[in-house]
Amino acid sequence: MTQKSITRLSIRILALLLWGSLLSPVVAQETSAAAIRSLIVGSWVINEELSDNTDDSVETAIKAAGGKVKRRWFSKRAEDFYRGGPAEQELYDRISYDDVLRIDYDEPELRFEYADNYIRVFHTDGRRRTSAANDFYSSGSQDFSFGNWEENSLLVEARPRDDGFTLETYSLQADGDQLVVEMQIQPNSFGATIILTRIYDRVN
Repeated sequence: MTQKSITRLSIRILALLLWGSLLSPVVAQETSAAAIRSLIVGSWVINEELSDNTDDSVETAIKAAGGKVKRRWFSKRAEDFYRGGPAEQELYDRISYDDVLRIDYDEPELRFEYADNYIRVFHTDGRRRTSAANDFYSSGSQDFSFGNWEENSLLVEARPRDDGFTLETYSLQADGDQLVVEMQIQPNSFGATIILTRIYDRVN
């Protein structure tokens, strides 16, 4: 092989390596975007050490809205202190307090199941209203949610029956073994948005 042939071969190899390096971020992005659609499916349990405390986040929002939080001089705040309220606000409690979450995905339908068989069904194909699976919604007024895949995250927007809203971002970390849920919760009766992050561990 002549020196000229060796030079040409080296240039070709260098070009292929350069082309591969340019493509690899795109391929990685496509892989991660596709991965969340399959890896998000499964059973999850809250990691309390890594998650924000929901009651603390509620109190932060109360103070931000100009409200006052009762001082507890000698007693510890009860767990899940701010949980509970009107039926039309149950969705807020489920996403911010329940310790378990089961996710199933049959494109374009997502099914989220929380504690006590509380079920939330919505779609990622642009439909803005869906039927809730819970029997107690027979009164006519329903919560509704809709989702959208964005790169390596699932974005979910909800309109609970109290005319408030939630914005939720679901992403994966720890090689798909942890589900990170970043939430903005705005009940209609609140003057400020509740912001918190909950992290779940995969149940194998």
